[in-house]
Amino acid sequence: MKSSTIISLLVSVALALLAVFGVRSYLATQRDILAQQAGLAEPASGDTILVATRALRFGEPIKQEDVRALAWPTGELPAGAFRKPEDLLGTDGTLRYVMSAMEKDEPVLASKITGAGQRATLSAALTEGMKAVSIRVNDVLGVAGFVLPGDRVDILLTRVVHEEAKSDQTFVDVLLQGVKVLAADQTADDRTDKPSVVKTVTFEVTTTEAQKLTLAANVGTLSLALRNVASSGVEQTQPVTLADLGGGPIAQTLKNDGADQNRLTDLEKLVRNVGDTLGTRLGAMEDKLKQKPVIVEKPVLVAAPKPDFVVIGVSRDMKREEYRVPPLN
Repeated sequence: MKSSTIISLLVSVALALLAVFGVRSYLATQRDILAQQAGLAEPASGDTILVATRALRFGEPIKQEDVRALAWPTGELPAGAFRKPEDLLGTDGTLRYVMSAMEKDEPVLASKITGAGQRATLSAALTEGMKAVSIRVNDVLGVAGFVLPGDRVDILLTRVVHEEAKSDQTFVDVLLQGVKVLAADQTADDRTDKPSVVKTVTFEVTTTEAQKLTLAANVGTLSLALRNVASSGVEQTQPVTLADLGGGPIAQTLKNDGADQNRLTDLEKLVRNVGDTLGTRLGAMEDKLKQKPVIVEKPVLVAAPKPDFVVIGVSRDMKREEYRVPPLN
């Protein structure tokens, strides 16, 4: 057998072995990935983090089947994350409870659950140094039930001030701004998205703010004003009296509509001016085309003068000779 044939066979065998090894490695990798996604096996390498296998809501206990390990880049674990199920569940079977709602595949963090054996109460959800205070509302004062846990609202106080030798004055003040809503009635799930008319709303406030709310609830009527989800600024406010109700400024939405109408009016004027200018130019061109045409006089034909002689050519033996003869009359 020739040496070239032997070399070709060896190269073919080597390439076949490499192909088999590559396919087996690829299939093993895909099998591990599918097993990790199904929660049937631990990730092969690197750090892991526990994530929720389903949507978890406030007050629900966290069990073994509610979490699974997910591969995570080394050294990039979020603060309060759990690496293994035993770190979260412990070995004595003590349960933890959900304090902040989580969605499927969302990391389980210590800030979103209670401590081992701790109950899922509203007190555990309070920020350190803050208090929870509830006020009574109805379908009007509570913004028709659209105030949900996790929203921020402004609290308005309507009160009547009695002054000696003067008539009573009714005022509306902005008592507090940007107050966080902890619960509506007995619902504290911040992922709730269905409005419902409630009787009480619970807020997270400081001690001083709790005192103001309690006093205000006894001297007047409290109303809620829902804030934009991205609004975090503090507004400069002033009390509003009955005298301010007549001839007041127009609503901001009406101002915006008026500004839009002004822009449309300006655009209409611009288009009209362009049309007028174009019409004037077209009219000028039409006038030029309609000008009276110039009359051209018909030319007079003049007879050519009679020639004195006529040239006659005669060819003989490939030669041409010309003769001048007088013209015939």
